[in-house]
Amino acid sequence: MEQQKTDILSMTLPELTAALRAMGAPAFRAKQIFRWMHVQRVFDFAGMTDISKQFQAELDGRFCINPPKIAQKLASSLDDTVKYLCTLHDGSCVETVRMVYRHGVTACISTQVGCRMGCAFCASAPLGLVRSLTPAEMLGQIYALDADFPEQPVTGVVLMGIGEPLDNYDNVMQLLRLLSAPEGRNMSLRHVTLSTCGLVPRIRQLAGEGLPLTLSVSLHAAEDGKRSALMPVNRAYPLRELLDACAEYFRVTGRRVTFEYAVIAGKNDTDADAASLGRALRPLFPQQRPHVNLIPVNPVQGTGFAAGHAAEFQKKLEKQGINATVRRTLGADIEAACGQLRRNSLKGQGGEQH
Repeated sequence: MEQQKTDILSMTLPELTAALRAMGAPAFRAKQIFRWMHVQRVFDFAGMTDISKQFQAELDGRFCINPPKIAQKLASSLDDTVKYLCTLHDGSCVETVRMVYRHGVTACISTQVGCRMGCAFCASAPLGLVRSLTPAEMLGQIYALDADFPEQPVTGVVLMGIGEPLDNYDNVMQLLRLLSAPEGRNMSLRHVTLSTCGLVPRIRQLAGEGLPLTLSVSLHAAEDGKRSALMPVNRAYPLRELLDACAEYFRVTGRRVTFEYAVIAGKNDTDADAASLGRALRPLFPQQRPHVNLIPVNPVQGTGFAAGHAAEFQKKLEKQGINATVRRTLGADIEAACGQLRRNSLKGQGGEQH
């Protein structure tokens, strides 16, 4: 039976140094290989020209490098948004979106193949979870965008694509180590936003990591019955527990939590909904107004949901003492909402590939 190779692109420099030392290689070899992968973006050992062919063969016998490959690319005619369908080494596929803002280029990456959270308005929910992504598969999405636009590399990352990042906790933490490694991509984690549907134990664990990233919590309702209907995770971690965890995150890290709110016509956009949101959020951050990002819900086939008037709901929230912004809609003509391109692709294939 052939021995399974180790995913070298998922290894930090200290891990790679230890692995190569066990092979009898000096420490500088690890720095060379790490730089080839994370700076030069060379993903085959034969292309690492300052390494002997004999050692290249040894590396190839023990390690693999399997970054995602772009299978489909849709560029918006309305703005600079580009959406990618990326295939993984096992034939699975995920989505990545490149968004251009005045302050730079942001990559919205996926953290899982599918999702098991079951949110009612999500295109990925009906397909369920296939598996979690490796650190290399998440990092590789960013590298693929850099390669496609070498003059405009990614300057910020949001973990808001397919999947729940905190349901893939260990691999996401390893991704952040790789992304911020000075010898590699060297991105400040202040330019990273992690979005979660509200896995309370993981939010508390994340607070203890000491990372300067931004935490964004998908709320979508401020009353338990209504939120549970939209987001089944609320049955396991009701609003009070979630908001207590958010307050703890702020106390421990000093970084304010932001909230995402998909505005759905007739479901969560009334005066009463705004008042409930105000009562829930105002006590969380002493001497600071809570911040809510409003998103007109994306029209996903089969959900029956229609976008509410986000600008009107914004005015209602301002009266409740909450700062609210309406997120700019990007890539509307290419279905840039997460999950839709993958779902359409799977329909054409007759199902997920394994």
